[in-house]
Amino acid sequence: MDRTMKIWDLPIRLFHWLLAALIVFSCWAHEDHLDWHRLSGFAIAGLLVFRLWWGLAGSSTARFSSFLKSPAGVLAYLRGAAAGPGHNPLGGWSVVAMLLALTLQVGLGLFSVDQDGFESGPLSRFVDFETGRLAAAGHGLVFNLLVGLIVLHLLAIGWYGVRRKNLVGPMITGKAALPDGGPDLQPAPAWKLLVGLGLGLATSGGLYMLERASSL
Repeated sequence: MDRTMKIWDLPIRLFHWLLAALIVFSCWAHEDHLDWHRLSGFAIAGLLVFRLWWGLAGSSTARFSSFLKSPAGVLAYLRGAAAGPGHNPLGGWSVVAMLLALTLQVGLGLFSVDQDGFESGPLSRFVDFETGRLAAAGHGLVFNLLVGLIVLHLLAIGWYGVRRKNLVGPMITGKAALPDGGPDLQPAPAWKLLVGLGLGLATSGGLYMLERASSL
């Protein structure tokens, strides 16, 4: 018999929806609103730093150790083995793939230089023009990879939806109906959340200050 239990804490849910909104916003702003595009990138960088910390020190289902399984574990899941609360073994690796692609995308953007050299990332002054142009090209290539991963993510959500397993609702409410005996969410102490927020804000704020300094 299923029981309703909490599987996602508020920080991970806010991270998920803020990241989704910022990715959409960055796509919209990258042509005619590059100032906003950069600011959005700084915010994404802060979110990624927070997620790295939360994946190491956060609540039980947010930790990488809870959902990153060996190839044998992934294969067992594909053969029908039950998955615990949170990400299943296959979904866990897809999350890591998207986080790595986003980290690479943001990192390349920070060093990117446009063809005229007028619109550049805040770290572009630390590389020569050719390296900055290579970073810009890589920024575009990784974007295509990221779009592919997002499409696969959405298709997976749709596939599970057809199988009557709602993945969107729990990411909104934090709760899902799971079989009895599953472990309850173990929240992280408040001080760990404060550290994560501080790291994320310091990252975004530091990049913004670098961008302002490079424009003077």
